[in-house]
Amino acid sequence: MTGLVFAFSSLLLLHTASSCPKECSCDAKTVDCRGRGLYDIPRKLHQDTLELYLQNNRLRGLSSMSFRDTPNLQTLDLANNSISMLSPTSFLGLRSLKVLSLANNSIREVDRRLLVSIRNLTTLDLSFNTINSLPGALADSFHYLTHLFLHNNRLTKLDRIHLEALGSLKVLHLKGNPWRCDCHLIGLKLWLETFAFKGGVVDSITCVQPHLMLERDLRLVPYELFHACMITSYSYLFANIHYMDSKHRTLSGQLYPSPRAPSGGDFSPAGDPILPECEAKQRSRPANYRHAIATVVITGVVCGIVCLMMLAAAVYGCAYAAITAKYQRELKKKAKETAGEEQKNIERDQDKEPLE
Repeated sequence: MTGLVFAFSSLLLLHTASSCPKECSCDAKTVDCRGRGLYDIPRKLHQDTLELYLQNNRLRGLSSMSFRDTPNLQTLDLANNSISMLSPTSFLGLRSLKVLSLANNSIREVDRRLLVSIRNLTTLDLSFNTINSLPGALADSFHYLTHLFLHNNRLTKLDRIHLEALGSLKVLHLKGNPWRCDCHLIGLKLWLETFAFKGGVVDSITCVQPHLMLERDLRLVPYELFHACMITSYSYLFANIHYMDSKHRTLSGQLYPSPRAPSGGDFSPAGDPILPECEAKQRSRPANYRHAIATVVITGVVCGIVCLMMLAAAVYGCAYAAITAKYQRELKKKAKETAGEEQKNIERDQDKEPLE
């Protein structure tokens, strides 16, 4: 019996060893291929592999279904390679993938179709690449994402719509990007305040443009410096309304972030067709909250006066109608009385004529 168990164990170990690529080292369900100078994804990987480490190699791209042999993969590390091309179906079949690192590569853009097959990710590292924008499908694909690393890329703006649906997000890294802190980032600033209020962790967001914002952290920039955006953009008004609504729902334990923020550049849209009415201001003046309160009070007084005038007009109309109706009734009554007296006089004259 002991010999049978030993033989079975030997066969199992032999099968496991035969499923391990010669360029890698395998331990249980972990395959380590770090720093082996690989140009391609190794083949003959065991289908029960849960962790695959491929960092510090010379990979230049990922073809379609590059990991078809490992459908149960949970951790995939592709950092420190030269990956510049990603097929939209590179990760197709990896429904169990939890951790994905593509840090320190040459990725310029992320195809929205690439994210469809890895919806169960909890950690995504895209740092140290050359990404200048994110696909809109990011928010719809990662409902379980808790850690997102986007630092040291080429992002100049980030629409809050990319972040609003990430309800499980806890850590967000955004530093090292050439952020353009203009009207485009008002929505992001509002979202970051809500994110921090919920206990989220975010690193610094250092502004590079415009010159007025150079080397300043977006989170610490006062709203007064966005005054030109506020007075010329309806989108800011809607963003602020939804932000205040989010604050209210946060206090009640129900947070639903708001839609995207307004746009502009150097406190103007810089050619943005969405807000053509936003004109550049030579000199932005700080917002005065007392003036704002005074404006609200004056508006309320004017509205009150208008309402009183409308009420007075209505009362006058009703009174005039009542007086006119009463006058008409009296005229009719007098006309009837006059007609009755004339009829009586005629009858008296008729009675007197035979006697004469």
